Amino acid sequence: MNFLGHAWLGHRGSDDFLFGNLIADGVKGRDLGAWPVAVAAGIQHHRRVDARIDGDPELLALRRRSPEGLRRYSGIALDLMWDHFLARDGQGEASHRALVARCYALLEARPAPARLASMMPVLIDQDWLNGYADLAFTQRALEGLGRRLPPGNRLAELAPWLEAEYPHLEAAFYRLWPRLERELGRP
Repeated sequence: MNFLGHAWLGHRGSDDFLFGNLIADGVKGRDLGAWPVAVAAGIQHHRRVDARIDGDPELLALRRRSPEGLRRYSGIALDLMWDHFLARDGQGEASHRALVARCYALLEARPAPARLASMMPVLIDQDWLNGYADLAFTQRALEGLGRRLPPGNRLAELAPWLEAEYPHLEAAFYRLWPRLERELGRP
């Protein structure tokens, strides 16, 4: 899951808990003692979600379907696709608008970890959490993420695969998401 997926799975918690879910990818290490307790709990929740997703048999099978030589990046690409499906399906829904507004307010009001600090204003200004509803936007986000990763990564090369596998990925998302909400949708 990426930002929107983690937001949905953590939205029933406090603002601190949700904030922890949103910034967790920018926090390294196991020692979370520098963070308020609820933020640390959100970071830990985010990590549990990632571990659950990374070990899911259906997701592992999807990753094996990705092009040879690109599989190591397929988990990142799938994270963005899950946000695409969530944003696409949430467009126009009051609950989606409220969650996005809450996320943006938290990210504007609080300092993000250094690893994410320069990205957060862009995420808000360019309205990524709604923009993911458009597949072309999601593919551009994939390319942008590839530029932020170490040189030599091939993440952007997965864009054609995502488009070709779209119906299959969508079906997998609709099987996976309800399980994730049941298992991890409460703090």
